[in-house]
Amino acid sequence: MLKVPFVNYKLQYQNLKPEIDKTLQDVLERGDLILRSDVEKFEKSLADFLGVKYAVGVNSGTDALIFSLKAAGVKSGDEVITVSHTFFATIEAIVHNGARPVLVEVLEDYLMDTDKIEAAITPKTKAILPVHLNGRVCDMEKIMIIAKKHNLAVIEDAAQALGAKFQGKMAGSFGKAGCFSFYPAKILGALGDAGAVTTNDEEVAKKIRLYRNHGQIKNQEGEVEMTDYGWTSRLHNLQAAVLNVKFKYLPQWIERRKEIAKLYYQWLSGVPEIKLPPQSDENHVDVYQNFVIRVPKRDELFEFLKEKRVETLIKDPLPLHHQPVLKSFNFQLAFSEKLAKEVISLPMYPELDQGQIEYVINSIKEFYNRR
Repeated sequence: MLKVPFVNYKLQYQNLKPEIDKTLQDVLERGDLILRSDVEKFEKSLADFLGVKYAVGVNSGTDALIFSLKAAGVKSGDEVITVSHTFFATIEAIVHNGARPVLVEVLEDYLMDTDKIEAAITPKTKAILPVHLNGRVCDMEKIMIIAKKHNLAVIEDAAQALGAKFQGKMAGSFGKAGCFSFYPAKILGALGDAGAVTTNDEEVAKKIRLYRNHGQIKNQEGEVEMTDYGWTSRLHNLQAAVLNVKFKYLPQWIERRKEIAKLYYQWLSGVPEIKLPPQSDENHVDVYQNFVIRVPKRDELFEFLKEKRVETLIKDPLPLHHQPVLKSFNFQLAFSEKLAKEVISLPMYPELDQGQIEYVINSIKEFYNRR
């Protein structure tokens, strides 16, 4: 029995049980299962929240990435610049479009090193895919300048950054498209897989709607026309209904994450072995999807906390560019490899109580004070 789980789906459901149960019952009694009003409501709420013109719900954040790259014209033989220090979906979305991933290094804040982008650009480069990791937004000012200079599309992987800002502007509102995941562990989580694409480009929005639903539209006579080859990747109406329930809690959940982060900063800053993540500053408003620390003896700490019944997460102990499917590219990314040996994510979700937070912190301190 965990004393502090890494996420707590059960508790969040219990807190919202009357609303969620009522909503699910309502959807089922209406028989509204595929692309109904709940999806439309969620899409509008998301677009309004981010300050963009369009949001299109899809089955997952992965499909959001695949479709956005396709809508941007990425095809076989093209290259897309992104990072190795990310979730694999970022890279596989490029490959699924027939393109070659070109991986560059990240900085101390785990985000794309913008000084490395131009050296990676070739005549085949079609797009830049920055990843807003852990609830922090990349330096989008520099990325957009480079993209404009070289006529490249920018597709934002904002799966971990809903509500995060850079220079006052929301993640997912800078590029040709923003890609979001509503996997249950995310800041705003569905009851299963769910995702969305956000954009200010009407043509991109139209293409995503086609891709998610077999490339079909209804003409003026109400007849179905197959205008493209698409997929089955609709945001399920039940999932959208649950997301609509949770959406009104999003601002307070983000604030609670900031409060928890503040306690981690305050109480772990005195442990010299720990390198804490960057804090919000004049450019960044972080939402702390994850609270990631860098430590020596990372694997030993993981096992110690496991014994203490504290669940943590080690992200990709083998760097993605060393995985079998990418090893042949022979990317040399020393800092990303260093991070793979040092990073560990601590429990971070709004339902954490004070006692649990203190227990996590005291357990970490106990580990480093043992000698």
